[in-house]
Amino acid sequence: MEKNEMLENDSYEDMSTEDRILNAALETVEDYTISGTRMHLIAEKAQMVQSNVHYYYRTKEALLLALHKKVLDTCYSIRQEDVKKAGDCLEEQLDVFLKQKKKFLVEKTAYDTAEIDFWVQSRIKPKIRERMRHSFDAWRKEIRRLFEIYCPDMPEERKDRLPSMLVSLMEGATIQYHLDPEHFDVDGYFDMCREMILQAAGQPEEEA
Repeated sequence: MEKNEMLENDSYEDMSTEDRILNAALETVEDYTISGTRMHLIAEKAQMVQSNVHYYYRTKEALLLALHKKVLDTCYSIRQEDVKKAGDCLEEQLDVFLKQKKKFLVEKTAYDTAEIDFWVQSRIKPKIRERMRHSFDAWRKEIRRLFEIYCPDMPEERKDRLPSMLVSLMEGATIQYHLDPEHFDVDGYFDMCREMILQAAGQPEEEA
């Protein structure tokens, strides 16, 4: 995939200054990782002087927190679009989460790899750690809500464990795909994820 596909519908000329900075930061993180990212590199990507970047984000940490929010907001907005199209059944509602993760993997790669980098940073950055902890907790609660709706008789313990299992399956795809995309069957993997969760929920996958 071409690196600039992550911004395929974006032109810096059409963006607000803050969006230019954040998109430039996303590209810079993809090229250099968070540890290697410098404000002057972001300014170069954004095609502006470094003082302009500092005007909006006084420190690298402040900019990275804003970038992390952009990644989380993008993840959420993709899910919300798919929720509107999904049918009223467990399988299609679970697909909302699987499709969002697949889109991050193959279409919005920079967002997906940034998420990995933020996880690494969360080990030493308390603010990032707390935000990631909160986002994962919200993710699990969203999935748990589906089991409450469509599997009301499921034991509470299972309602707690299955969301964690699904999140782990989706996040596990990230490392494998980015390490060796040619030998990782994205569609087959997520089809099996869906099948496993539905079987564990006592709702076999419907035949097409």
